[in-house]
Amino acid sequence: MYKKIKTLQGFFMAGILSLSLILVSYKMAEHTAIPQKGFVSIFDGKSLKGWEGDSTYWRVENGSIVGEITPSTLLKRNSFLLWRGGTPADFELILEFKISKAGNSGINYRSEELKDLPFAVRGYQLDIDGANNYTGQNYEERGRTTLAYRGQITTIKAQNAENAQESVQSKIKNNAWTDLSVNGSLGDKDALLQKIKSEDWNTCRLVAKGNRLKHYINGVLMSDVTDNDTVNGKSKGVLGIQVHVGPPMKVEYRNIMIKQ
Repeated sequence: MYKKIKTLQGFFMAGILSLSLILVSYKMAEHTAIPQKGFVSIFDGKSLKGWEGDSTYWRVENGSIVGEITPSTLLKRNSFLLWRGGTPADFELILEFKISKAGNSGINYRSEELKDLPFAVRGYQLDIDGANNYTGQNYEERGRTTLAYRGQITTIKAQNAENAQESVQSKIKNNAWTDLSVNGSLGDKDALLQKIKSEDWNTCRLVAKGNRLKHYINGVLMSDVTDNDTVNGKSKGVLGIQVHVGPPMKVEYRNIMIKQ
């Protein structure tokens, strides 16, 4: 009987140990982006090697890329930290971000650098803000503006190449592109908002394949754009992260991985 009790105690203790290890592993997974097949890291966690931006606003701290605006470094225009590892076309990007309440940031992709302004770009953006008014939507920096609000499935209509710039300005209203169709809903905007953590770490997944662009936050699809506008849309371009004009703010990015 004594041996049986000892054996049962051994199994019980082993079970507790296994459960503890599982819980520890789960807790670690909450804070660490788990590498997936085909993904490669593009941030070493220690330096800005492979990235370029204005050091006034960008640094590495505690394993994260930090973008910060202080009262003495207020911006006159948006500034980007650019990845110099290529100009991705079809790709998936996964990362984690955390942003202060007053913060405004975003992940630009398939973008073009402006020749007359350093660290400025034009192109698609997965929008991120601390108030979570826009987080997850598709916004085109210095272009057609909002292409899909959070919760929308949209199709951008084809455009005529003639008088393209004039056409762009005439089709923007209230900071949103009007020449599109809303084809469906991904859920109620307020319900989707509940999936985003305020001033805490969130996971982000961006999928660009052909002319379809999908933005996920914490595993939830937030916007889905099919861009049939070959005049203004881009099939490849630079990748970067943003600090936005506005009050003092802080945004952090970590565990940045890409699959092309």
